[in-house]
Amino acid sequence: MSGSAALRPVSTRLSDGRELLYFDDHPGVAHAGVDGRALEPVHLTGDVRWDALAAEWVIVAAHRQGRTHLPADDDCPLCPSRDGRHSEIPEPTYDVVVFENRFPSLAQSVAAPTPLDMGSLVPQLPARGRCEVMCYSPDHDVSLGTLPVRRLRTVLDAWSHRTAALSALDGTAYVFVFENRGAEIGVTLSHPHGQIYAYPFVPPIVQRMHDAVRRHRAEHGENLFGALLRAEQVAGTRVVLASKHWTVLVPAAARWPIEVHLYPNAPVADLRGLTDEVAADFCLVYRDLLGRLDRVFGVPLPYIAAWYQAPVLDPTDWWLHLRVLSIRRSAHKTKYLAGSESAMGAFINDITPERAAAMLRDAGGD
Repeated sequence: MSGSAALRPVSTRLSDGRELLYFDDHPGVAHAGVDGRALEPVHLTGDVRWDALAAEWVIVAAHRQGRTHLPADDDCPLCPSRDGRHSEIPEPTYDVVVFENRFPSLAQSVAAPTPLDMGSLVPQLPARGRCEVMCYSPDHDVSLGTLPVRRLRTVLDAWSHRTAALSALDGTAYVFVFENRGAEIGVTLSHPHGQIYAYPFVPPIVQRMHDAVRRHRAEHGENLFGALLRAEQVAGTRVVLASKHWTVLVPAAARWPIEVHLYPNAPVADLRGLTDEVAADFCLVYRDLLGRLDRVFGVPLPYIAAWYQAPVLDPTDWWLHLRVLSIRRSAHKTKYLAGSESAMGAFINDITPERAAAMLRDAGGD
């Protein structure tokens, strides 16, 4: 197992009762900071509604309209508390911090929803789950790819720790670990950070993938993830880089102009299954890839980085992997998800996967 098995974060509470955890690069750091703000708990509303035509759940969370939006750098809520200014993190510095989102889409304390006037056509669930924010560094102006390998390992161990903790919450069906980066993606806080959601349902994309994996096993007697990975490794055309434990590739049917998948060469269901050796190798490979992504167009690449883990209740045949997706198609052009993509779900890619892979290979460091 990765280092998260022995990881013991320091836990505290913010002034409105939310949990905050410190994950340190090296053990033994004292954390005595106290939240000096007088925050009142946010009144959480919302529910989860079934879209019968799409056959998927939709989260409604109107209280999020009041969340922090594009604050000035000197008023960033994710920077440390120092020089008389109080933020979400009570300490004057930190390595990695995870805390409950003040404006979550899903929360443990949310009330049962008011019934709709649609009867059984639109079933509802309480918006019960958990949304966490993870800060990678106290430095406002860095990015995940510029941090030391030691810090990347702390981040990876924290991801694994939170996957275990959130999977154990009553009602959790899926744990989603992700990072949104860049204003083009819709990021409202520029401090380097990611998020973790505990959903009360399996998200629709994961559910479709899981169904495809089951069908392939029944029809062909093999793991679909493994079959696709082996085919890409043999072809080599779309492989960006490879190490002893990881393969980085642009998939043959990539939807996004820049879309990169990172697969461990041996299957594990979720982040908790990574051994120390595989985890250490990931940190080197991912740092390499993030550098390439920022060099490919010569500007910092906006992206969504998303871990695809197994559903909590049915990890059968799953193969953990990370996808990095970007709407940037050149240094000065953005691929907008317009009519075909947004209304029909039919993606049109402006860059061939083969070309994207070649660009990323060429963007390697010295």
